[in-house]
Amino acid sequence: MSGHSKWAGIKHHKMAQDNKRGKMFTRLIREITISAREGGGNIDNNSRLRKAIELAREANMPQDNIKKSIQRGTGELPGLVYEETSYEGYGPGGVAVMVHVTSDNKNRTTAEIRRMFSQHNGNMGETGCVSWVFKQSGYITVDKKKYEEDKLMSLALDAGADDLKTEDDNIYEIITSPANCEKVKEELKKQNIEIIDADVTMIPSTYIKLEGKEAEQMVALMNELEEHDDVSNVYANFDIPDELMQKISA
Repeated sequence: MSGHSKWAGIKHHKMAQDNKRGKMFTRLIREITISAREGGGNIDNNSRLRKAIELAREANMPQDNIKKSIQRGTGELPGLVYEETSYEGYGPGGVAVMVHVTSDNKNRTTAEIRRMFSQHNGNMGETGCVSWVFKQSGYITVDKKKYEEDKLMSLALDAGADDLKTEDDNIYEIITSPANCEKVKEELKKQNIEIIDADVTMIPSTYIKLEGKEAEQMVALMNELEEHDDVSNVYANFDIPDELMQKISA
């Protein structure tokens, strides 16, 4: 899990930066619009929309923006039609990469994502070429310094978690089924456990260790993909040493 948790931490930091630059609003508006289109505008019956609105409020998005995004999704207001799709490929060293995008111009986005892979010593593959490496799971992180492992393990499992991992030096990683992620998060909060991050994500079953130039190329690819306005999520199974990750991610 070390590769996943390290990048998750970096991504969390980058999201805060993106919010200051306004990029987060663009992504959240798209997510709210699609969530409302797919599951309706009632958050009581649409957990994906509820999660998107929570993130929007955390990012201090104006309520009017949230309302209009929902209305565009439900068809009450006109707007661009966004399409969700995924790309799969290989990064430096044969790292498996999955890219989820939300685009109003799929042909343009496909060409741009393909170019990013090529420029960073990777290549975009066919659908299904790497998806088998990943499993959809709930992923919750908690600060290791604040809680005892045995206590948190007991609370997490009682709440419905599948596992608690301790390999990372700084955080506990709580793994749940996708359906139980929100429930476990809320149960832990009731027990006054501070959550760093909680989301349904794609966790790799195996990792590929990278060093040197390949590690630098991989982080550069991840950064460029994450910064693209159409990209909603990127998943990869690389593992880079802490010292090197901090250096090339600075």
